[in-house]
Amino acid sequence: MEINVLFFGVLTEVTGTHRKHYRGIRSFSDLKYRIRDDFPGIENYNFRIAVNNRIVNEDPVLNDNDEVAYMPPFTGG
Repeated sequence: MEINVLFFGVLTEVTGTHRKHYRGIRSFSDLKYRIRDDFPGIENYNFRIAVNNRIVNEDPVLNDNDEVAYMPPFTGG
């Protein structure tokens, strides 16, 4: 399965990129481990995760070509 991952805010500095493409993903847990392996510093930050523009609170079921976004806390008004 192929998954596109987007990084926003400070997470772009941590990862050095706005986007990363992963192939051979078997599950959301697999994706999380691969991201942690690629960017170990990411665990030091708070972030929310969205799949296809929807915030998720649990490990979602991923489908081929899903888009997963790692987003730091937002403020604004």
